[in-house]
Amino acid sequence: MPEFTFSHTSVLLGECIDSLNIRDGYTYIDATAGGGGHSLEIAKRLGKNSRLIAFDRDKNAIKAASERLKDYSDKVIFVNDNFSSIDRVLKEYRVDNLGGVLADLGCSSHQFDTPERGFSYMHDAPLDMRMDTDSPLCAFNVINEYPEERLRKIIFDYGEERFAPRIAAKIAEARAKRPIETTYELSEIIKSAIPAAARVSGPHPAKRTFQAIRIEVNSELDAIEPLIRISSSALVKSGRIAIISFHSLEDRIVKQTYKKLSEGCTCPRDFPVCVCGNKPTVKEITKKPILPSEEELNNNPRSRSAKLRVAEKI
Repeated sequence: MPEFTFSHTSVLLGECIDSLNIRDGYTYIDATAGGGGHSLEIAKRLGKNSRLIAFDRDKNAIKAASERLKDYSDKVIFVNDNFSSIDRVLKEYRVDNLGGVLADLGCSSHQFDTPERGFSYMHDAPLDMRMDTDSPLCAFNVINEYPEERLRKIIFDYGEERFAPRIAAKIAEARAKRPIETTYELSEIIKSAIPAAARVSGPHPAKRTFQAIRIEVNSELDAIEPLIRISSSALVKSGRIAIISFHSLEDRIVKQTYKKLSEGCTCPRDFPVCVCGNKPTVKEITKKPILPSEEELNNNPRSRSAKLRVAEKI
């Protein structure tokens, strides 16, 4: 048994597994293994000539997933790295039969519920928010060292927070007196920047800003489009890529990248013939995203914002 508890409920589990259309003779990738929930269900369906490569940048996740999948250790390769390294891993393991790729872009419950990781405004902890605890950049650096204008842009762009200028200004004012060190300190500063009327309803006042800082610390958006493009290029015919997003920024990238890859030609619409030569590489299986069922929402409220989009190699 692992010496720690890694709690995480896999979102859209059945829908993801069905969408991958798992077949024998192929390699599958879980780009975000987490506690191993999706990976386990993939592993259960692997034929004798199939294998699974499971990524996660969190060492605790790899440890938990390895324990959970110990009965399938002969078919599973664990990679303690960001899925941005997928191209290198495909080459390293000589993958020429990629049948499917799954990515759950959300943070794990374990990360949010472990106070010392500093992900949540619900626990008082040092400002951290690193998925990879060996990463040199943490939330403390972002909050205390980034210029006010850069903070404003991050909070506005990544948090879609309309009070970003006020929040960034309050952070700059507070840190000029002494460093902001904990999640509660930051949360209280954010609250003070948001007008009382705007705090009466809606999500926690710090939710959007904490999301923005977490995205910046972990470069969460940068690797999504490359993951889709590299995967779609490497997939065998009829291989599938399934991605779960949890907020509009992620979903927009997934949707737009699928659209570009399914359209092919990039010539202006008024060109009489195609001169770019680009061909569609995938077809969208989900014109509209797959959403959690009412039963799942009741059992796991954290799944509420999840959206699953699936594309297939052509």
